[in-house]
Amino acid sequence: MKLLVIDIQKGITDSRLFNFDEFIDNTSRIIQAARDNQIEVIYFQHDDGPGTGFSIGDEEFEIAEQVHPREGEKIFTKNINSCFGNKDFTDYVKDENTLMIVGLQTNFCIDATVKSAFERGYKVIVPQGANSTFDNDYMSG
Repeated sequence: MKLLVIDIQKGITDSRLFNFDEFIDNTSRIIQAARDNQIEVIYFQHDDGPGTGFSIGDEEFEIAEQVHPREGEKIFTKNINSCFGNKDFTDYVKDENTLMIVGLQTNFCIDATVKSAFERGYKVIVPQGANSTFDNDYMSG
């Protein structure tokens, strides 16, 4: 099993998120439990592209301090919703069978990654309270 920590980046990790404090607490505890049990923790950062304010080199792009990776933990960058859009990641987990997924945003990158993982035959675990999103015109967080 591998734990994927998706897009918990400074620009979108704040009290605007649904159940923000609970989300951060749950996610932090899951990350620590994974580390304590020798489960690899893999981070993702979404890159909207140069000039967007949410790209490599921008402060908003950086991983939020509450869940910051430890030295040596892998970090992949992606520019589409699904983590499987990154070929290096896809190749890295090709022999894995179970992925646990936490992070942001429920209705975008979490949804796309879960669906992509199922399509590829992975067993997927999405812990309750460890993903979140914002209110929008179509639904509440």
